[in-house]
Amino acid sequence: MRRGHTITLMNRRNFLTAAGVAPVSALAAQTNALPAGVASKLKITGVRLVNIRPKKRPPAYTPSAGSWSTQNVEVANPMSIYPEYKATRSLFFPDAGKMNGFTVEISTDKGVKGYGNGGAGGGMVVMEHLSKLLVNEDPFNVERIWDICWRSTMHYGRMGVTMNAISGVDLALWDLIGKALGLPVYRLIGGEVKPRVPAYCTGNDIEQHVEAGFKRLKLAIPYGPADGRQGMNQNVELVKRARAALGPDGDIMLDCWMSWTERYTLEMADLVAPYRVYWMEEVLQPHDYAGFGRLNAAIKTTRIATGEHEYGRYGYRNLLEHNAASIWQPDINWCGGMTELGKIGAMAAAYDIPVIPHGGGLSQAIHWIIAHVNAPWAELFMPAPGGPKEVYQMWEEQYHITRGPEGLYTRPPDGPGFGQDIEVTAA
Repeated sequence: MRRGHTITLMNRRNFLTAAGVAPVSALAAQTNALPAGVASKLKITGVRLVNIRPKKRPPAYTPSAGSWSTQNVEVANPMSIYPEYKATRSLFFPDAGKMNGFTVEISTDKGVKGYGNGGAGGGMVVMEHLSKLLVNEDPFNVERIWDICWRSTMHYGRMGVTMNAISGVDLALWDLIGKALGLPVYRLIGGEVKPRVPAYCTGNDIEQHVEAGFKRLKLAIPYGPADGRQGMNQNVELVKRARAALGPDGDIMLDCWMSWTERYTLEMADLVAPYRVYWMEEVLQPHDYAGFGRLNAAIKTTRIATGEHEYGRYGYRNLLEHNAASIWQPDINWCGGMTELGKIGAMAAAYDIPVIPHGGGLSQAIHWIIAHVNAPWAELFMPAPGGPKEVYQMWEEQYHITRGPEGLYTRPPDGPGFGQDIEVTAA
């Protein structure tokens, strides 16, 4: 899905010598910082936006009628109070191709390239602003570059689009460094603390996910306050269906996508309590730190999780100061990249707060998850039901799926950088 330009371990020493990079020791490769005295001798010479896709792609197919994964379904959202925008998110999202996420390629004078994905609208910031600050920098100075990007954009954005831009740049740098050293990124940030990561599946194709072997399901809640008591009852029926499919021992989570209110959340917590819900996610709008704090203190039957739409260490400090959530969910492509996720995770670890990144099994975050103790699970999505067997076999290969007592497990690729085999074209 991502990452190109592979440097094999066999020629690692020759490449590093030619590039002027001193090989790092095994011990140094396990630390969060590159070892003292190592100079990459690389210089950033190019920044461009690109399109990427996996070299190996599954066949196209028509999903089963009515499957949730087609996305042509109602999901509770902040716009649900307006009937004309209620049915699907596509009714109020930007038109296709106009505010998408992006991939940035950062290239060097020695031919090493890195690829990073950032969030919606960030590509313009990268090309029209950050690119001039990157050229001629040493890509190994990842903390310096992050801080330059942060300070230079602070006057017009500290969240959202500007942090989406910084995230893509930072991830491209980590990919580049891993390739220059011939190591996967997880080796650069601490190495493995577990051989594989338990995964949960998001979506309402419940029976498909249980049949595949998942023992943890996150449901996309379809209804909110705009739907009244009937909507509440239908939400409960969805949870009841999931519990029946999983049996008594599996875990159920609810994704409420910024669509509920405090009162509604309290009532729903009582209604779903008999079905043992593990967490309720993003029940309020992301800036309502005080409201999250009140809910986190009041609700004892489940956990409050949030953070998908939070940005950087300062946003998470606000969550911490309000005791706003029992589980943090930063998105590595939006929160500031690998460098900032490290700071967020360290803050959480000091307070024994689990960090379960949004989309963590789908993105570069899986490298961070496998390297940290307080990152217990990874989020996955399955291909929609109705496809040929090959589709699901390729999905298992892509995400390195294995099975065990906690259901399905995933882990990062072991190739240099983020280790993904991609085709790259100009955007």
